[in-house]
Formats: sequence, structure tokens, C-alpha cells
Amino acid sequence: MTAQVVLPPGVTVFERGWLSSNNVLFVGRAGTALVDSGYCSHAAQTVALTKGALEGQALDQLLCTHLHSDHCGGNAALQAAYPGMRTLIPPGLAQAVSHWNESALSYEATGQRCDRFQFDGLLRPGIELSLGDAVWQVHAAPGHDAHSVILFEPMSRTLISADALWENGFGVVFPELEGEGGFSEVAATLDAIERLSPCTVIPGHGRVFGGADGVATALALARSRLSSLAGDPKRHAAHAMKVLIKFKLLEWRRIPEADFSAWAERTPYFGLVHTRYFAPYSRREWLDSLLVDLVRSQAIGRTDGMIFNL
Repeated sequence: MTAQVVLPPGVTVFERGWLSSNNVLFVGRAGTALVDSGYCSHAAQTVALTKGALEGQALDQLLCTHLHSDHCGGNAALQAAYPGMRTLIPPGLAQAVSHWNESALSYEATGQRCDRFQFDGLLRPGIELSLGDAVWQVHAAPGHDAHSVILFEPMSRTLISADALWENGFGVVFPELEGEGGFSEVAATLDAIERLSPCTVIPGHGRVFGGADGVATALALARSRLSSLAGDPKRHAAHAMKVLIKFKLLEWRRIPEADFSAWAERTPYFGLVHTRYFAPYSRREWLDSLLVDLVRSQAIGRTDGMIFNL
């Protein structure tokens, strides 16, 4: 039985699914704030959820745990809806945001979209922030993304873990795909989370979970998965490409195979991963094998020259 989880006063979680990250809303003495804004195609829903919960109050701050498109794709819409709002991002890609370098920001590499946004300050690891009625710590959480941060409130022992820890794993280790390494950083981040000893975890995707057993189980599952993927980087690479395909189908819903193939051909990560891990196969054969695996696992459908989300 899953332990009942209790959120701190003034904290609301909008559980969004997998195309858009969860959003965490704070209302309290320190004003109002939202952590992560979802994907751009769901931006109107993010704004509507926020406005509905705030009931006429302004949104004072928007915080981004990291700058993957499913976590910051609603930033521009929220900035338009709340002109006086401050936006805070991790420091690692600040210059890329300033110059809107979509290659450095991963949107070009993943074939995803993100509307251009601005930022007003930095979420530097080691600082503390007043959010709602409590003070939250900012911790570095490299691995899934080299520049990601997580937020921890020590009194309630609540962790906003982004994609560093889910109830059943963690996000794709994108630095590994680029040959920069990342598995050891994932391990270090999991160790750091264990040292924080959270009672409640608000993940970037999936339901809020907690209790000593719930957190321990999630960490054990994450470490087991990490060991398996680190022992077989080729498997991790194939998994990552399937994730990109499934994510894009969540956006498209359905698409002709010819249009999918054209998208994959111009999306740099597919070329990079094919060259590094699957060069003995033609690009067409390899892409088809990914689709076959996704159909077999009932993640997508494929018929009459169309592929579609299930």
C-alpha cells in the first residue's frame, strides 16, 4: 500500500503526464510561485491551471528546474500572462537562453519545440529561496541534464526532484548520448537525495510519492535501473531514441510514416546515436527496429502507413 503523502501548506501540484512536466504552485507569505511550466503545446492549459488556482492573484515567480522543453515550454505564455513575473533558471545555460541558441538548449537536437522566453535571475545551487510559507534549498542534480537543480524544504522534508528521481526511475541521461558521461552523475545525485532523506517527493513526471519505504523503494529502483543502463550503454541509447519518438507522438498524436522519417532524419540526436552505437545497420533499418519495439511494447500503434500514439 502506498503511504499517504502530505504536501506542505500552500503547495499544489498539477500532475500533467509525460508531454508536460508536473507544475508545482506555491501560495503563501512569500507570494506566489510556479516551478516548471510544461511543454509549449500545453502552454494554454498551464496558464489556465495557474489562473484557476490563483483566483485573481498575480504569479510573482516562475522557477525552472532545468531547461528541457517539457519543463519550460510554457514559460513564454506565462510571461505574457503575468508581465511582472520574475523567471529564474539554473545558471549553466543562461547565455544560451540570452542568445536563444536552440542547439545548446537541446531543442534542435531532440526535434522538440520551445517558445523563446527571457529570464531575470539564476537558481544557483547552494542558495535558499522563500517559496510560499517556507525556505527551500537549491541543490545541483546533474545526470539527466548537466545543469538541473532540485529543491528541498528541510522542515517538511519535501523534495521537488524534477527528472532526477521518479517513483519508477529517472529521465534519460542525455549527456551520455553525446559522449560526455552522465551515469556517475546520476549515481551521485541519487546519493545526494538519499542524504537529504525526503519524506515526500514531487517528481517531474508521475504522482507525488513518499514515506520512508516509498522513497527508499524509488531510490533502489533508480539505482537498479542505472546499473543496468550503465552496463549496456547501447541499450540506454536505444531507449533514449524510443523516448524521443514517444514524446513526439504525444505531441503529434498521429503522423504518416514518411513525415516521421523526415523528422528523424533532420533531428541530430538520431544521427548521433546511429553513428555512435548502431552504424552497422542502415538508418532506415535502425529506425524501423525502434518502431517495431515500440509497437511490440504497445507504446505506439502502426498501420496503413501511419504511426500513432496509444
